Amino acid sequence: MGHLTKAEFLLFKKLNSPVKIQNFLERLPINFEEDKDTLFSPRRVLKEKKAHCFEGALFAAAALWVNGEKPLIMDLETVEGDDNHVVALFRQGGYWGAISKTNHAVLRYREPVYRTLRELAMSYFHEYFINNGKKTLRAFSDPLDLSKKKFDGWVTADDDLWGIDKEFREVLYTPILNKEQQKNLRRADAVEIEAGKLTVWKKK
Repeated sequence: MGHLTKAEFLLFKKLNSPVKIQNFLERLPINFEEDKDTLFSPRRVLKEKKAHCFEGALFAAAALWVNGEKPLIMDLETVEGDDNHVVALFRQGGYWGAISKTNHAVLRYREPVYRTLRELAMSYFHEYFINNGKKTLRAFSDPLDLSKKKFDGWVTADDDLWGIDKEFREVLYTPILNKEQQKNLRRADAVEIEAGKLTVWKKK
C-alpha cells in the first residue's frame, strides 16, 4: 500500500462505506488534464484536489482497502473515438456495486444490486454513447486486484501510475455484443443526447 501519513490514514478510515467514498469523490473537481495526461495516485488526488474517472477509481479502491475490502477496479471498454471508463468495485450481501467518478449525468455510482460483473457492466450500456448517439460500450475487463505485490506503493506514489494502466492489457475482456447486435443498435434519441451534455464541472 505504501506508508500513509496519519492525516491520510484518518481520512480514509472516515470513508468507511461505498456511499461515503462516492460522496467524497462528488465534491472533488474533475481533472481536465489541461497540461498533460495524468494518472494520479490516491495521495496525489488528495494533494491536487481533483481527479478524473481512473484516478477516482484508484482513490475509491484505496479507501475500500484501508477499510478491509479488496481494492478492485474494472475497465469498461469502448470503440475507437470514445473513452474507456474505470470504476472501483465492491460487494455487499453477495451483490456487486461500483463507485464512479465522472463529470457527466450518466456513468455514475451503481448500487450493490448486481449478481454478476456482466450485469453491472450492462447497467452502463444504454447510457454510454457519443454525441451523435452511437452506443459505444463493447466489453468489460476482469477485475484488477491492486492488493497484489506487483502493485506495491500505488496508493502513495508520487509518479503517474501508468503501470496500472498497462496491466489492463494483460487481463481478460468479455465482449457484450456480437456482430449482429452491433449492426442493429439504435442510436440514442435527441433528448438523451441533450441530457448527456449535462456536466458538473466546467473548464475555467
